[in-house]
Amino acid sequence: MKTTGNTVLITGGSAGIGLEIAKLLSTNGNQVIITGRNQSRLDTALSQVPNAVGFVSDVSDAADVESLVATLKSEFPTLNMVINNAGRALLHNLLADRNGFDVAEDEMRTNYLSIIRLNQLLLPQLMAQAEAAIVNVSSIVAIVPGSLSTYSASKAALHSYTHSLRIALTKASSNVKVYELMPPLVDTEFSAPIGGKNGISAAKVAADLLDGLKNDTFEIRVGNTQFIYDLYRKSPEEALMAMN
Repeated sequence: MKTTGNTVLITGGSAGIGLEIAKLLSTNGNQVIITGRNQSRLDTALSQVPNAVGFVSDVSDAADVESLVATLKSEFPTLNMVINNAGRALLHNLLADRNGFDVAEDEMRTNYLSIIRLNQLLLPQLMAQAEAAIVNVSSIVAIVPGSLSTYSASKAALHSYTHSLRIALTKASSNVKVYELMPPLVDTEFSAPIGGKNGISAAKVAADLLDGLKNDTFEIRVGNTQFIYDLYRKSPEEALMAMN
């Protein structure tokens, strides 16, 4: 996949991994569009990304998504890359908390179902381009679940869907490539409640994504995600112990 001259949408691009990806792609000569749920955070992010534009939009809100898609079609007809980065993770106890269903529903809607909706709505526009890509940002826990149990389940669902979408587009001889970015623990505000300070930098994740796009590495396992993946293939039990 080419890594310059693209028109790129990054959901959840106002902070963390999404913001670092936006910075790197903008620096490399791409038109970058970011979304976020908060205008002030979006404005702060845009001040750090040259030549980017931003829209307040919640990926879990159907009306927001439909409005965003309409804007993209009319104002950014050359859109050829979608990076589904927006995510939701909530700390809760599977045994003690009584709101487990609500937590799981919230995470599944944002981390999985919303991505299906946005991809479905944008695929006609992507398929009209000479070269296009969808990047789904999952996690190391898509391979082996960690302490955030229902978050892990939502990312596992996204991992499975990503495979299926890639197969479907390949069978259809489509020009849309499907990538999966699988970070480990990353030092962001998002991961702070689970010890994110011990994680790798978001800039490292962005750099690995760029390399993965250049080399058509469709499953981009960042940092120790590769170690956990290899361990899981050898011994699922050992991998589960290592993650927990």
